[in-house]
Amino acid sequence: MHLLLERRIAILLHEGIRGTHGKTGLSLLRYSEAPIVAVIDRDCAGQSIPQLTGIKRDVPIVASVAEALEYKPEVLVIGIATKGGVVPDDYWHDIKEALAAGMSLVNGLHKPMSAMPELKALLKTGQLIWDVRQEPPNLGIGTGIARTLSCRRVLTVGTDMSVGKMSTSLELDAASRRRGWRSKFIATGQTGLMLKGDGIALDAVRVDFAAGAVEQQVMQYGPDHDILHIEGQGSLLHPGSTATLPLIRGSQPTQLILVHRAGQKEVVDGVPIPPLPKVIELYEMVATAAGAFAPVPVVGIALNTHHLDHKAAKEAIAAVEAETNLPCTDAIRFGPEKLLDAIFNG
Repeated sequence: MHLLLERRIAILLHEGIRGTHGKTGLSLLRYSEAPIVAVIDRDCAGQSIPQLTGIKRDVPIVASVAEALEYKPEVLVIGIATKGGVVPDDYWHDIKEALAAGMSLVNGLHKPMSAMPELKALLKTGQLIWDVRQEPPNLGIGTGIARTLSCRRVLTVGTDMSVGKMSTSLELDAASRRRGWRSKFIATGQTGLMLKGDGIALDAVRVDFAAGAVEQQVMQYGPDHDILHIEGQGSLLHPGSTATLPLIRGSQPTQLILVHRAGQKEVVDGVPIPPLPKVIELYEMVATAAGAFAPVPVVGIALNTHHLDHKAAKEAIAAVEAETNLPCTDAIRFGPEKLLDAIFNG
């Protein structure tokens, strides 16, 4: 299912543009080819998306669904990604108002909505509710068979959650296609699924089948592509993350790109981020599993410098290159070509 290819979209993003939970909506604004006609964020109504975010997409920001209806949206997308995927209490009014007005709904949060009686009662012919986080059918456990593929399989891994793994993979995929390579972005989270229409919501998959779900996607697309860019999730460093290991085992990557936020010292209070060379050593050691699998090098560092000015960003990148002796760049700010060169030379 993909409701976002041609229909006019409004993104529900209250407190998400300036806040910490707006990753999904902001990523759609940055990367989606769909016609986004309005953003709903009462805190930023009337302001400019390019000025607030640096995203070059001048979409009006309105305070309510009622105001968004002026732009004739057909689909409401919940544009936040909260901890645990919880729906904020004040979102329910907007969701019901949009459905009552004839809009379909795309829900990337953990709480399924398509079977809720009070929402189903609002649907008319042609309206749909797409719960993005669903486990695919017919899953098995991982077997490691992806290691037999001849294509490159590049997995983004992180020092923390929400540091830019998806964006880095998307940028690398686009750059690969510009070079004429048969490239595929493998979505493993709700935002990537909304953007591409296929993939898996890995955090909706039972843990026993997580590696198998990744393997299924990689085996589907690997034979017909030169390179797969697999969207990373979570972090081996984060005490609440369970997604990274199944991604490593299921995809059997040929290279890793480490994603890090410049200057970040902890993943949660009291859990430090070790020096980057130690993090690199950790990921390479886990990927090869003491020789059970082929060596998998970290070939470059994608540094998130969104919070820094241009000069500070350049200095941070140079410092990471000196620390790790690996190529480093901010793939969004300065382009991913340096990392892509490292992938094909590594």
